Amino acid sequence: MSNEKSYDCVLVGGGLQNALIAMALLARRPQTRFVIVERESRLGGNHLWCFHPRDVPDEARDFVEPLVAHRWPSYEVSFPHLNRRLNLAYAGITSDRLHQVVTERVAASSAATILHGVSVDEVSAHAVTLADGRTLEGTVVVDSRGPELFKSAGRLAYQKFLGLEISLSKPRPGFMPRVMDATVPQVDGYRFFYTLPFQDDQFLIEDTYYSDTPDLDRDRLRQGILAYAQDQGLVVRDVVREESGVLPLTMRSEPHAVRDGVLVGGYAGGWFHPTTGYTFPVALRLAMHISSRAPDEVFAAGWDRLLAQRQGQAGFFNLLNRMLFGAMVPQSRWTVFERFYRLPESTITRFYSLDLTMGDRVRLLVGRPPQGLSLRAAIAQVLE
Repeated sequence: MSNEKSYDCVLVGGGLQNALIAMALLARRPQTRFVIVERESRLGGNHLWCFHPRDVPDEARDFVEPLVAHRWPSYEVSFPHLNRRLNLAYAGITSDRLHQVVTERVAASSAATILHGVSVDEVSAHAVTLADGRTLEGTVVVDSRGPELFKSAGRLAYQKFLGLEISLSKPRPGFMPRVMDATVPQVDGYRFFYTLPFQDDQFLIEDTYYSDTPDLDRDRLRQGILAYAQDQGLVVRDVVREESGVLPLTMRSEPHAVRDGVLVGGYAGGWFHPTTGYTFPVALRLAMHISSRAPDEVFAAGWDRLLAQRQGQAGFFNLLNRMLFGAMVPQSRWTVFERFYRLPESTITRFYSLDLTMGDRVRLLVGRPPQGLSLRAAIAQVLE
């Protein structure tokens, strides 16, 4: 085996970001020679990525749809003074589906390959050095190794969660997906439960927090999830899978999209929603950009426009984060989200897509202040 090999694109990390880039290249530029380097034996880790199908432009549907494992036509949210059903479609990509589909598509291509179980020692603008001494050269290198490489010089808050995928002793048909249930005790900031029925007898339940600290008491959260399931009338037979995450949320726009000539993708590169931590819509935009031009033109036409669009949206969401974490009493943060979910569905969709209009921004900020807001602190956050 040669110690050096050359590609058009070297994709470091086998998570959602590079999977979307791979699928986009296979669909739109199938002649592109690329390699995915993943340290584990499988792609995708242990995750569920959800999004609104409206986030997917028509030209991306052919390579996104095969990744989708679950779909729901609508969902509901619950707060102390609001129960609402939203007629917005919702979809989820599982790690298993991502691994299966991307692996099959790459295997069918003569231009693409995956290196599993391979660690990376060094990444530079046009080369990746592996732990075994091999070098992979690339016209463009995309490093998308996840939140653990996220860097910020400013203050951070956190969205953290633990989720249990459970099987039921007794099927529960007709259970509506519940994206937020904030009727639970409010501890450690804003707390809510997130419940998705995969099948009538298989559910995912997550205990989620918008917190000032990254601490995650997994034993306590496991017990709380099982108790919540019981309260919802779900009789748990077994815990099939567990996933957890601690996602940093920024107060300042720090994209870090390029470091020393390396394109930083995924969470580490700032391709995520600053307030929700959702990655899919922004990661898809990067994948579409990369797959719409030759590798040596990735940083040319359209790159500055892509960054400017992201930065313009991120700046506003960072302001919202400063308001949420700097001007709200922690146990009253739920009132912000209850107020948000009274807005038109179109605004809610654009909020999650990181595509707010000026009118949307006005709707979010104007009106009766939520309970627990310090006006003096809010003004300070705006002027900061």
